[in-house]
Amino acid sequence: MSEAPLSGDLELGQILLRTTRLSPEQLARARSCQDERAERLSEVLIEEGMLNSDEVLHALAEQFGLNVQQTISLEDIDEELAHQVPIGFAKQHRVLPTSMDENRGIIHVIAADPLDPGPIDDLRILFNGADVELSLASESVILSAINQVYDRGGVSTDQLAEEANEDLDALADRASNEPQDLLEATDDAPIIKLVNSMLQHAVKERASDVHIEPFEKEIRIRFRIDDVLYEPMKPLPRSLQASIASRIKIMGGLDIAEKRLPQDGRIRLKIAGRDYDVRLSTLPVAFGERLVLRLLPDSQALLDLPKIGFGEEMIRVLDRIIRRPNGIFLVTGPTGSGKTTTLHACLSEINDSEKNIITIEEPVEITQEGIGQIEVNPKVNLTFATGLRAILRQDPNVVLVGEIRDKETADIAIQASLTGHLVLSTLHTNDAASAITRLVDQGVEPFLVGSSLVAVLAQRLVRILCTECREAYTATNDELIEMGVEPSGQPVTLYKATGCTACVHTGYRGRIGIFELMVVDDNIRGMVSQNVDAKTIKKQAVNQGMGTLRADGARKVLNGLTSLAELMRATEEEGTVDQI
Repeated sequence: MSEAPLSGDLELGQILLRTTRLSPEQLARARSCQDERAERLSEVLIEEGMLNSDEVLHALAEQFGLNVQQTISLEDIDEELAHQVPIGFAKQHRVLPTSMDENRGIIHVIAADPLDPGPIDDLRILFNGADVELSLASESVILSAINQVYDRGGVSTDQLAEEANEDLDALADRASNEPQDLLEATDDAPIIKLVNSMLQHAVKERASDVHIEPFEKEIRIRFRIDDVLYEPMKPLPRSLQASIASRIKIMGGLDIAEKRLPQDGRIRLKIAGRDYDVRLSTLPVAFGERLVLRLLPDSQALLDLPKIGFGEEMIRVLDRIIRRPNGIFLVTGPTGSGKTTTLHACLSEINDSEKNIITIEEPVEITQEGIGQIEVNPKVNLTFATGLRAILRQDPNVVLVGEIRDKETADIAIQASLTGHLVLSTLHTNDAASAITRLVDQGVEPFLVGSSLVAVLAQRLVRILCTECREAYTATNDELIEMGVEPSGQPVTLYKATGCTACVHTGYRGRIGIFELMVVDDNIRGMVSQNVDAKTIKKQAVNQGMGTLRADGARKVLNGLTSLAELMRATEEEGTVDQI
């Protein structure tokens, strides 16, 4: 926990009221939270989502009379000076010395937190009492600069690839008929370095997946960052394919001799001080084996409903739903839309010693203390249906089923909900109302769906605009109508992506959810029992006040969190204009 609030917070509050969208009511609420948590006002405002870090940073700069640097050019950094500070210290405290004026005895330092004097005092001592001239930059900009500065003295991934390729050429000259034991081989050290460097690079770029794709003359490496694939390095020589695949398969405990069949494995890694559970999948293709590694951090920090993107009113409704003693709550959306994260965030809200919570998932990606978690294993006939039957003999209060895929699982889940259990699960549908027809299509009787279902949440993930480089512009009436907002005649400011070093020139950094929550009340329950189509049910839900995915996304566009282009990419045409 941070230190107690500072005396400068009163002045900071006035600056924020004058220079940002913060309202007096929000400031009062933040001060109340500040007193309860003994945190800084700036931290509370960011944690509660009232302001973003960029807005707070500029206000702090005005408060202390400091300059803000939107980017840090590596050409302006004295590499020898920077390397006198341990990288662990620089990353922990988000500080970077850039240059020194020896004539004046002044060292120039860029920091993210002007309210923490400790690291600045340490730097002053490290550089023999030199005075510190401070500038501010966001954490992401500083960390990006630190990574690049400290990587300068190391070997790049491309250099490692060349070294590994040369090493393989040397091995080819003395090849024998006996297969080489890669676990004992010392000649393949460059391959190990190459694979390790590739994984470290992926973590540094916030990649969720690493794709290693062999082709006729080269190997293409791609990272998935915020659900979009990028090629961060030049293609590797085709001759490295077998060694890279073997090294990664050894790490994942797979059979390196089996190259004809797909294989799945897991790798436990520690990268930059953080534990990762890496899911490995291999697939034989025309020119070798294609490998995909999914990087899952062990500590899942994103189990907080406001940080996921839920508004206050929706959180209040969700809280009532997940504290019910029985019923089914479904989360729907395509693969990769964050359904599992949302369900685990809900579980974290109700996880206490008074409840017995058990999950069955494929795979278990997020672990929580106090919750029994089962992983589906088809090899031993541990499916969702068989696992759910076993869970119900364990006297659970809350059950999470990773996905309702078939009638058998749906029937068991419904019977569980009707006999005093709260069941949480997912479906793959485009919107909330379609979940009902999907269950009926699976063979479940409509009256059972209506009597057991309490709510359906549909969601998508949209990319968050990089606050370092987003560009403001005035929206046209056509753009407002396109995202479902009735033009009022007043100018409306929106933001679009541009790209900078902080966001790897994508214009976006991170993702946030957009949602539509359909509560199944008596009116909708009656329509479900009569087997009414999904379009009619959705129309009734909207008439009763349900906000659509497009409407929730439009609010986030108007708040500057994402762009209109991103909203259009993530949502379908709603067919109606919603007043925001």
